[in-house]
Amino acid sequence: MAAVSIRARLVAVALMSLLAAGCGMLNDPVEERWESRTEFSSCGEVSLDQGEEMQKQAAREIDCLQRALKNGESAELKVTYPTVEGDPVREYYRLTPQGRLEVYTDSTDDHYSDQKWSFAECYTPEWLAEIPCDL
Repeated sequence: MAAVSIRARLVAVALMSLLAAGCGMLNDPVEERWESRTEFSSCGEVSLDQGEEMQKQAAREIDCLQRALKNGESAELKVTYPTVEGDPVREYYRLTPQGRLEVYTDSTDDHYSDQKWSFAECYTPEWLAEIPCDL
């Protein structure tokens, strides 16, 4: 009886080790790209409530991005907003020194989505709030 119990425990530990090792292969590549990025100067963070518009609530932060674009500098801005159901979605706007705007979207807490990260980019953006990057 004791030998079966020890064998069962060893098998369980081996399976858990394999599962833990395998989890590293299932990471989200967009999230990994975000986490390994070179950080740019921060234009801050904005948290929007249901129905709030970024242009009204984040004028200072948008101005920061527009100044960076005008001066050929890099900058980042984090925006959190709720879905219709109230789940938080986080968007990270990154303006590169080349004038490219990268948008990383973290939907992992949105229970009615694919719960993944996504990525889009625009070249020479004219308007930075609610970016029409042909997502």
